[in-house]
Amino acid sequence: MSNMNEREAALENKYALDQEVTFKIEARAAKLFGLWLAEQMGISGDEAKVFAAGVVSANLDEAGFEDVKRAVMPQITAKGLDITEHMVDAKLEQCMAEAKTQILADKK
Repeated sequence: MSNMNEREAALENKYALDQEVTFKIEARAAKLFGLWLAEQMGISGDEAKVFAAGVVSANLDEAGFEDVKRAVMPQITAKGLDITEHMVDAKLEQCMAEAKTQILADKK
């Protein structure tokens, strides 16, 4: 019975670590996306960091990036930027790949 309990505890720990890594990757991706979008909007320096932090906060509403898109698309439109929702999706995908590489490299 002890082995079964140990195995169960190990699986629970692995699941918790996997969830933590996934959260960090999504947060980093949102930050990278926010910094990119700030640049597109002509925002730089500390203002860009604050803008990116707002994008990260928007990502806490629900799983995935639909909440981020709902937050940024009106801003993109208001600025008159030629950035479509499809382009936002592609950039978010790119940011996810980059964030995953960064986070996994940090773990080593």
